[in-house]
Amino acid sequence: MVRLGFVIGFVAVIGIFLSGLAAWRAHDQELAIDNIALSRAIDVHASLVQERLIERELLARVASGLFRSPSAVQANMLHPLRASIYAFKTDFVIAWWVACLEPSEFPQAHDVLAAAGFPDSQIRSFDDTPRDLRSLDKPIDVIMDVEPQDAQTTGFLGRSLDQHPILGPMFARAMQTKTSVVSDPLNLMGRNGPIGLVIATPVFQEESETAAGFVTFSYKLASLMLTNDELSLFSVVLKDPRNPGSELIADDSGNVTSRLGWGANPVPMVLRTVTFGGRDWSLGYYPKVNAMHRAQKLAAVVAAIGLALTSIICGLFGYVAYNNLRLSREIQVRIGFERRLTAVIDELNHRVKNILAVIQSIVTRTLRHGSDIEVARELLIGRIHAMSNVVSLLSESQWQGVKLRGLFEARAIPHVDRIAIHGPDITVSARAAQSLSLLFFELASHSDEGLSLVGKHPNIVVHWGIEGEADKALFHFRWEEFNTSAATRREDSDFGIILLDRVAPEALGGVSKRYFTEVSYVYELAAPMDTVVDLTERDRTMQISNPASSTSSE
Repeated sequence: MVRLGFVIGFVAVIGIFLSGLAAWRAHDQELAIDNIALSRAIDVHASLVQERLIERELLARVASGLFRSPSAVQANMLHPLRASIYAFKTDFVIAWWVACLEPSEFPQAHDVLAAAGFPDSQIRSFDDTPRDLRSLDKPIDVIMDVEPQDAQTTGFLGRSLDQHPILGPMFARAMQTKTSVVSDPLNLMGRNGPIGLVIATPVFQEESETAAGFVTFSYKLASLMLTNDELSLFSVVLKDPRNPGSELIADDSGNVTSRLGWGANPVPMVLRTVTFGGRDWSLGYYPKVNAMHRAQKLAAVVAAIGLALTSIICGLFGYVAYNNLRLSREIQVRIGFERRLTAVIDELNHRVKNILAVIQSIVTRTLRHGSDIEVARELLIGRIHAMSNVVSLLSESQWQGVKLRGLFEARAIPHVDRIAIHGPDITVSARAAQSLSLLFFELASHSDEGLSLVGKHPNIVVHWGIEGEADKALFHFRWEEFNTSAATRREDSDFGIILLDRVAPEALGGVSKRYFTEVSYVYELAAPMDTVVDLTERDRTMQISNPASSTSSE
């Protein structure tokens, strides 16, 4: 007992050590997997955001390229572009045509807006307050068309944006760089509208270095940042370019708010930079789940499982030692069973190979070159069906043989209703059953070519018997088709002739002959009973099919 207690204590120490090691490994692996998954998700998200921004910048450039600035001030300038800008499906909020109007064009712009039926055709300030146009001596940027046009958006027509604190500098940069420019974040659709961005692309008249206006698109910031994913591993924020100490974050509903960040809050785990409108934008990613806490919890679970398993192992160790003799005997029984199973598998492999060889011969002979494909197809299906039926019969008898009469009861034998059977009820071996099943099918399949002699179908008489005793006993089989002749009976196929004259007799160790009488076709087969019954095969099958006996004495 002391020795057993020492062994159990040693096993407990080893189990505790392994439990701790497994918990440590689980902690490190879980932490590494979480970090890898988060990094990959962030990379994919940043790539999708960049692709999204590229699509929107491409839309602005395509629209600018398709836009043709008129020589005279007009309204509804975006109408020809309607199909193109909606084809991109970039979920913009408003598309504007902002014209650079000279002071001399102000009256014409007023008349054009009034003629188009817009509610307010006056050129006014961006905040909808009146503006003194008589004091202006330089061009200003005025909204001349919007898309979509509804009760809210048409109210923006006629507003000048050159004094807007965010859009005004954006138009100035676009005029200077002559390319697409994006604004700082601002409220769209009014002071309390959603936060978004506006991208402007200058439109130039032919042979002119001065922009005639700008095609602009505004987008909600939440859609650009792809923030509405409740199942995401992280929350994404945008560094506010107007205030380096704050960040813009969107909730699950897509509402963007500003908060202090990059100082007051923990630094984002990962930073990514995307380009939009010639500017770099910084995206920050905060993990939604604390990977360290997850790893610690997993390590605790693994450690608890390890300790529990250690306790169970130590408790069962004595039981296992006490029952060692009983288990040894069960193992010996299992070894005997495996030996028997190996013998069964070897026997099955042998029989399957024989069946496959027969089927291969059937297919090769049936589908020989030059044969009628329809006739060959019917013969091939029938021959394989005959093999299938005899295998089913053998399986039901555990391969211990088949009643000879049972081969004629199978549905695979054509015209079985016209066959009269006479003979003793004997059981033939598996090998003989396979050969005789194919033999019966070949004989029956050629017995109904048409009406013959007296205008009737042939009727068939089958007879078998046993002559002699003991080792000299012979099996005699006779197949006779009455009311047929060589002229009316279907000619035997090459495969059938080989089967009737060589394969079947050789398989049974006997001889055969076939001939026509004046009123019938006869096939006879004679073979020793030893090969027809095959006692050796039967004894071997019975031996491997019997339950395994206990080998505890070994």
